[in-house]
Amino acid sequence: MTKPNNLHTLTDTFGRKHNYLRISLTERCNLRCTYCMPAEGIQLSPKEHIMTYEEIYTIANQFVDLGVTKIRLTGGEPLVRKDAALIIEKLSSLPVELTITTNGVIVDKFIDQFKKSGIKSLNVSLDSLDASKNTEITRRSYFEKVYQNILLLIKEGFTVKVNCVLIKGFNDDEIIDFVNLTKSLPVHVRFIEFMPFDGNRWNMDKLVSLQEILTEVNTNFNKNEIIKLKDAPNDTTKSYQIKGYQGTFAIISSVTNPFCDGCNRIRLTANGQIKNCLFSSTESDLLTPLRQGKSINPIIERAVQAKFKIRSGMDTLDKFKNTDEHNNRSMITIGG
Repeated sequence: MTKPNNLHTLTDTFGRKHNYLRISLTERCNLRCTYCMPAEGIQLSPKEHIMTYEEIYTIANQFVDLGVTKIRLTGGEPLVRKDAALIIEKLSSLPVELTITTNGVIVDKFIDQFKKSGIKSLNVSLDSLDASKNTEITRRSYFEKVYQNILLLIKEGFTVKVNCVLIKGFNDDEIIDFVNLTKSLPVHVRFIEFMPFDGNRWNMDKLVSLQEILTEVNTNFNKNEIIKLKDAPNDTTKSYQIKGYQGTFAIISSVTNPFCDGCNRIRLTANGQIKNCLFSSTESDLLTPLRQGKSINPIIERAVQAKFKIRSGMDTLDKFKNTDEHNNRSMITIGG
């Protein structure tokens, strides 16, 4: 269920209202995706620094009081957390749209919990339709399990969005394969531009841009077959559909065509830090004051007020391309 508009919805200095909270449940994952985790792994936060399920619920409830109407659970891989089902159940009691981003490896174990908790939509990461390439990028051999779980979710009536991070020279030759996946399956493929995070060896040469993706689509389909869909005000995607296909595809162009003007998101890391932007180099600690019995609302409001207009101040592509400008966590410890 959705909470009515709140007069106190978190609003930054550019008039953007933040009603969407992304909560990372854990820094742990059962995959080792190259764009998400450094090859050498990461230093996990000590267990006592990770939010308990009660703390997650308390903080989420505070955000709901401040106008949040949508919560997405992320990781790491959120479902590897031992009390993931309990957290999902607790958060489902809040008046929000609850959803989740997962790598799909163990979603089959949570189908009943998802239904019980009112979860209707899931984002599932799948970066290649080739099993060997998928193993290369995830450093694990779970392709068949993930693909079958995507089919299971569809069969069970869930809306499934397939997240595909494109990397030049690796999987950019699969763009049309992914688009064709939407022909017979009601899936929503989302191509994501490769983004810089600590340890993922990002550079612009590896980027497959919005324009390059569209050029590939336009080369393989007639112009009258490609339907531009209407994007919602806060969408991060530019969405399309091939005429007669069951599903859709979209492009998330955080690098070449950022969507900052309509951003309504704020992120909470597994160790209780607010990030007001995916690319933010600064964070605000909520967990320490919460454990001290202090009000966290002023900290939340200050964090939103401090948000830059574009990509944490990197307001030009030249600034963004300069790797010295990036001082951020690994993706696995942010949650995307």
